[in-house]
Amino acid sequence: MARTDAGPNGAEVGSNGRKKPAVWNRKKENGIQYTALSTRESGLLPPLRAPTGIREFTVDTIERPLNVAHGTIFNAWTFNGTVPGPVVRATEGETLKINFRNLTSEPHSLHFHGTHDVNFDGWEPIPAGKSTEYIIKAGPAGVHPYHCHTAPIAAHIAKGLFGALIVDPAPGRPPAREVVLILHGYDLSGRGRNDLFCWNGIAGYYSRYPIKVKVNELVRLYVVNMVEYDPIASFHLHAQTFDVYRTGTRMTPDEHTDVVTLGQTERVVLEMRFPRKGRYMFHPHQSYMAEKGAMGWIVAV
Repeated sequence: MARTDAGPNGAEVGSNGRKKPAVWNRKKENGIQYTALSTRESGLLPPLRAPTGIREFTVDTIERPLNVAHGTIFNAWTFNGTVPGPVVRATEGETLKINFRNLTSEPHSLHFHGTHDVNFDGWEPIPAGKSTEYIIKAGPAGVHPYHCHTAPIAAHIAKGLFGALIVDPAPGRPPAREVVLILHGYDLSGRGRNDLFCWNGIAGYYSRYPIKVKVNELVRLYVVNMVEYDPIASFHLHAQTFDVYRTGTRMTPDEHTDVVTLGQTERVVLEMRFPRKGRYMFHPHQSYMAEKGAMGWIVAV
């Protein structure tokens, strides 16, 4: 059965991390606990299809300071208190009902990529202190970013208002060790230029706390580029190649390589196996991003 990790400031941390899982939505039906976020506590990895076909969430926008690199404090705008926001997970065709509450002093919104009713597209600003409800069907299968769509959009995303939606295909994917990796930056001085880069919220995190996998097990990475101010980023893996599923909407790979280039909000599902014990480096091949916090390790044991 698959395991899904979202990272240091995200919803869940793997065995190498130190934070407790933060569940976005949790409800019980017929005595069974269902959640759209994959956690060890829920026992749903990946989640079972919801018995009612509906998953309900409360999403709060919250202003709060975050430690983003060795004591560097960033005054972030967050979804439910984390950057990135929590990972949402559902099966294709399920309905997501999202109670969106703006608890900040600025207007914000919640926009999902993918296919949904245009009446719930999430571009309309929700004033400070107000709330609304979004109702969308999960689809298509794959990985899709969500983010605030209030102008100036780049500033709202760069301040931390983004996350990922995983939509599982109805037949499911093969069992794998799963990791969500969202690449983004921090503009510490408000110049419209990133000073730090990171995967999942904390610069340099995976260089100190590598992602641990087992030799020869199938590893699936959900990689999302949410970097603002830099139009192109990439994911490069040392000493191993991987299958690339663009957006994850197909069940057959688009290519097999060791580096994949992503424009802003582009995403891929990557699958690979590590045949030998050892440390495998990963990073964007924009070297300045790696040098400013986005270099990490996968350790096969």
